[in-house]
Amino acid sequence: PSPARSDRPIRRLPACLPAPGACVTFPDGAPAERARRPVVRLLMDTGPSTPDPGDPRRDFAAPPSEPGPPSFEWLLGRLGAGGRRQRLLLALSCLPCLLLGLGVGSDALFALTPPRHCRDANGSRVPENATCQEAHCQNWEYGGLPALTSNPVTEWFLDCSRGWVVPLEQLCFLLGFAAGALFLGHLADSVGRRSTLLLALALGCPAGLLAAFAASPSVFMLGRCLWGVMLGGLQLALYLSRLELCCPPQRLPVAMAGDLLMVGGHFLLLGLALACGSWRILQGVMSAGLGLCLIYGCPGFFPESPRWLLATRRTAQAKEILIGLTQGSAAQESEAQEALAELDNACHLPAATQISLRILLSCRNIWKNILILGFTTFIAHAISHCYRLAWMSLEDPHAKFYLSYLLSTGSAGFACLFLCLSVDRYGRRGILLLTTTLTGIASLILLGLGEYLNSAAQQTFSIVGLFASHAAGSLSIFFASEVIPTIIRGKGLGVILALASLGGLSAPVLRLREQHGSFLEHIVLASLNILALLCLMLLPESKRKALPEGLRDGELYRRPSLLRRAGGREGRDAEGATRRDDVPLLSTPNPAS
Repeated sequence: PSPARSDRPIRRLPACLPAPGACVTFPDGAPAERARRPVVRLLMDTGPSTPDPGDPRRDFAAPPSEPGPPSFEWLLGRLGAGGRRQRLLLALSCLPCLLLGLGVGSDALFALTPPRHCRDANGSRVPENATCQEAHCQNWEYGGLPALTSNPVTEWFLDCSRGWVVPLEQLCFLLGFAAGALFLGHLADSVGRRSTLLLALALGCPAGLLAAFAASPSVFMLGRCLWGVMLGGLQLALYLSRLELCCPPQRLPVAMAGDLLMVGGHFLLLGLALACGSWRILQGVMSAGLGLCLIYGCPGFFPESPRWLLATRRTAQAKEILIGLTQGSAAQESEAQEALAELDNACHLPAATQISLRILLSCRNIWKNILILGFTTFIAHAISHCYRLAWMSLEDPHAKFYLSYLLSTGSAGFACLFLCLSVDRYGRRGILLLTTTLTGIASLILLGLGEYLNSAAQQTFSIVGLFASHAAGSLSIFFASEVIPTIIRGKGLGVILALASLGGLSAPVLRLREQHGSFLEHIVLASLNILALLCLMLLPESKRKALPEGLRDGELYRRPSLLRRAGGREGRDAEGATRRDDVPLLSTPNPAS
């Protein structure tokens, strides 16, 4: 049975009706029929209409009576997606991910403690890797490091009584990364993605050089903390830039291409460390790489995100960038001119004001999606360290480091390939459920049956857990970037990346406690992983859908109710078309592609 209709009369009003006091102008040469185009929208007398997320004109945090600019997906479709200029910009937004992978992976080399020997005053030698309590030694002699000839541990003798400095440096680096994602995420929504990227590059270079030329552990920790702040902002700005330039079919491949380049940076780090030798040279080379990327600030080389410009009603700047995107595209000239004319036809609205905290807190559906995906991201990044403990029992320190590092990095690369091949086919939510389930199963087997499994079986399940946790973490970040509206995507994605960095604190915290409590930590994280699995059922599906732009679009981005149908069939009219009541309170629409 169809839902009850309202007895109030329904008025038919033209959709092109401007806001009070506003004027509508048409460009020279535009067809006169455009002003008389018969577009009709049904409005209820009881309040403003619910915006249709699939309509060419989208909601950009404007009052309901004010028409916004055309949606970016509609414009990109008319201008021709996949043109030469767009492909070049996407490649430019992915290339710095190599440097990002180098910077994030360098912490594993800088915090590595090599095998050590102790020489007493009489020349006697204590056995290798003797504990500090047994040796009571003041003259440690370190063995060879993997890849590097020296690192901060060997240069400043950060061992035994000063061993707490190394995990403290790791904590400062990860906390700086989280702070950078949060602060520069807010900045990206205020001043733009391009400005945030250039700021992270400009400040990241001197911060890295400060760490490279540090004369004491305290200065080194300060430099690494500031370096982490800039790397967090760099990852956020790059992710936003490449995601917001894509049409729906391009989003997943482009996002995974950036993640694969980060994985490639981890592999490249070992070769670069062998070539540099000293940790100071390695840190300086990575900092110089960020300085070279300042070429992105040249006029016209890497423009601002046109989607963000449209969302903040900077239509003049957006039009200039969109005209540049038509280079090398297969779009017809008439369609491109029509799309650009839509921007001219829009009223010259003032720039969107900053969204207040009160309005943000009232967006319950957006916060629900952010909290669920942030929780899943935190668990996936925190529990991945527990699977690396399977290789801690190896005798050879070089084999222990290389096997753990290469398996972790390789599993991250295979996880990106798996996501690229499966997510568009089976959906974001389905694959996230699968990878989270595999993470929980691997943890439960290692916790419950670990003492009954041989070494090969333990390492096999550890590899499965590493693969699943990397896949769940990457997909959670990508999923969150799709369901958070453009107007606050910088803030929302900054929260997600900050939680991912906080999840990585599990490794230095355990090292600070000398690995005491690792089993209990694994139990707690496995239990939280099961809780995250239940929460994933509340998420929407964003496959092949347009990105939400305004807050109202984000509030409409929800999963359909299990108890009622969004649009029931009432029968068919004479032409065979399905009719549907336009009663917004009785439906939960999703944005259409």
